[in-house]
Amino acid sequence: MLEFDGLHKSFGEVRVLEGVGFTVAPGSMFGFCGSNGAGKTTTMRIAMGLVRPDAGEVRWHGRPLDQASRRRVGYMPEERGLYPKMKVGEQVAYFARLHGLDAAAATKASADWVERLGLGPRRDEQVEKLSLGNQQRVQLAAALVSRPEVLILDEPFSGLDPVGVDSLADALLGQVREGVPVVFSSHQLDLVERLCDSVGILARGRMVATGTVEELRRREAGRLLRVVVPDAAPGWADGLGGARVVSEQAGDTLLELTPDTDDQSVLGAALRTGRVTHFAWQQPTLVELFRGAVAAPSTEEVAA
Repeated sequence: MLEFDGLHKSFGEVRVLEGVGFTVAPGSMFGFCGSNGAGKTTTMRIAMGLVRPDAGEVRWHGRPLDQASRRRVGYMPEERGLYPKMKVGEQVAYFARLHGLDAAAATKASADWVERLGLGPRRDEQVEKLSLGNQQRVQLAAALVSRPEVLILDEPFSGLDPVGVDSLADALLGQVREGVPVVFSSHQLDLVERLCDSVGILARGRMVATGTVEELRRREAGRLLRVVVPDAAPGWADGLGGARVVSEQAGDTLLELTPDTDDQSVLGAALRTGRVTHFAWQQPTLVELFRGAVAAPSTEEVAA
């Protein structure tokens, strides 16, 4: 089990992390979500020993991550850490050697990952001559080449085209099938929703939601109601008590109801405007869950 336990970190007067904690089971993928500046990168840097926490620790198999155990972690920083003059194949092999592989094993592993990530035709090109998307693939190959026990990736899909996204997704799912715990941060919430077994949403330095997407949806169940009234005049729901119009287009209205609002009263109001062709609770997407989670401080945050 990979455990992030009670991480606190401040830079001067700025509190960046306040008790951040979550776990990632072997053979599972965890999506780490948050707005810019929420603390995702700081959390990952703490795991890799690049930043010292004020309190808390990161553990793997119940033991704090130290310098020796970090050699078994595949890490990809948000900022590329590549040598621009080195050739692609040599670059990836070099990172494999840094993680302890001998020359022959490093060369073979480099060739395998360069090919798997679609860089085969460019293995002998200098990194600086590649597109930003292909440089991203080289960075990913460097993180994967040493057969890591853990993967920690900061915005790995950034800059990739759809083919590159699919290639990386397949590679990560392959790692998960081999029992590797994978943590990655991303602003591409559709990818997080599609790939991850569980997610964590970070806001203002605190974990404001964790769990599977389905668990988060169940917590929000009964809040979003979709009503379709093709002949209704625009704004028909604006005056409904206990209901907020989230979106409205051509008679298709999405409403957010307060817990004490009777959905049947909403149905009655809709029927008075015309024929209702759809009336059902809507499962929120991860994007909607994210917006709700980061929109405002929780009661606990305000009290603190």
